[in-house]
Amino acid sequence: MAQYESEFTQFMRDWMAAHPEQATLQHAGRTLWWDKAPRPLETIAQDKAAKVAVKPYYYDVN
Repeated sequence: MAQYESEFTQFMRDWMAAHPEQATLQHAGRTLWWDKAPRPLETIAQDKAAKVAVKPYYYDVN
C-alpha cells in the first residue's frame, strides 16, 4: 500500500526536478538566515560592554 503524498508535495517534487537551480538558491537562503558563522571575539566583548542592566520592576519610570 502506497503512503499518502499531498498535492503540494507532489508539486514541489516536480518543481524541483524541473528547476534544479532552485536547490542552490534554497541553500543560499538557508545559509543566510539560519547557518550563522561564529562571531569575532571583539564583537562579543563589545556586545557585553554595551549591555544595559534591566530594572527589577520593568514598568518603574524612576
